[in-house]
Amino acid sequence: MKVPQQEVQKIIIFRALQLGDLLCFIPAIRALRQAYPQASVTLAGLPWAKAFVERFSDYFDNFIPFPGYPGLPEQAVQPAAFTSFLAEVQAEKFDLALQMQGNGTLVNPMIELFGARYTAGFCVSHDYCPNKDLFLEYPNYGHEIERHIRLMNHLGIEEQGLQLEFPLSGKDYEEFAELNLPVDPMHYICIHPGSRGAWRQWPPKYFAELADYCKKQGFEVVITGTKDELPIVEEVMSHMQTQAINVAGKTSLGSIGVLIKNAFALISNCTGVSHIASAFQTKSVVISMDGEPERWGPLDKNIHHTIDWTKTFDFGIARVATISLFEEVTFE
Repeated sequence: MKVPQQEVQKIIIFRALQLGDLLCFIPAIRALRQAYPQASVTLAGLPWAKAFVERFSDYFDNFIPFPGYPGLPEQAVQPAAFTSFLAEVQAEKFDLALQMQGNGTLVNPMIELFGARYTAGFCVSHDYCPNKDLFLEYPNYGHEIERHIRLMNHLGIEEQGLQLEFPLSGKDYEEFAELNLPVDPMHYICIHPGSRGAWRQWPPKYFAELADYCKKQGFEVVITGTKDELPIVEEVMSHMQTQAINVAGKTSLGSIGVLIKNAFALISNCTGVSHIASAFQTKSVVISMDGEPERWGPLDKNIHHTIDWTKTFDFGIARVATISLFEEVTFE
């Protein structure tokens, strides 16, 4: 490895992004943990990610909330809080800092200020980076999972598989049981019509039509979403000719994980839930609204159907993909 194992006792990783982004870099973190089993690994991320670190406690030991930085769109900048954040990171005296946010154009100078003994990550050709040998020119192609594996390979770290994970706890199952849903495992379909950006949301009437089709195949339909996504969930239900179970705003992240794990299939926009389905090998139809299905769609094309809506605009393709979910289905 380019950074010797015996010289690394403390690692900090910077990735201040959302659920899907973090799930997609877990295969790289799995490889990192295998390479440095004795090291303490800290994630610096958006405040919500504290729960993510707790869920993935096999890979992460600590969490430091990131307060924003000029040019990063995920949160407003808090200058005083950033100064305190930087002081906290510097005081930890990390041996290795990994920039896994993106191509590094904005954040590589900031990562160097972490004061780690070694700094590594992604960069852009002819742009600034702290150490040319430890930085990989950002591979602006391929799947998000594979991009981060390439960084591990660049650092001499052996791959430990591409599969996604979503650990579930006893608390997750308890929270799912408290929902008291009238469904049996593998006898329901999850429909998740929401997305963080309205421009990434497939039209509700299309979700409704697919939901009706699933119901007519003998499956219950459970429509999921956050509290903020309740209006779009209600719009989907208003277009439906059959009845669905609405759990929008009623679920925790853990109970959603259990719900998707036990579902026969998931139909969604390309969001974090699609990566949870991938982790559990739950069949899915994923509508890609951002034109990057090769980057964010599930890798296993045998059980996951990803549709690039920016190129097709053809509801028939989505319907055919949904119909294919039910091939050779029989109920006991």
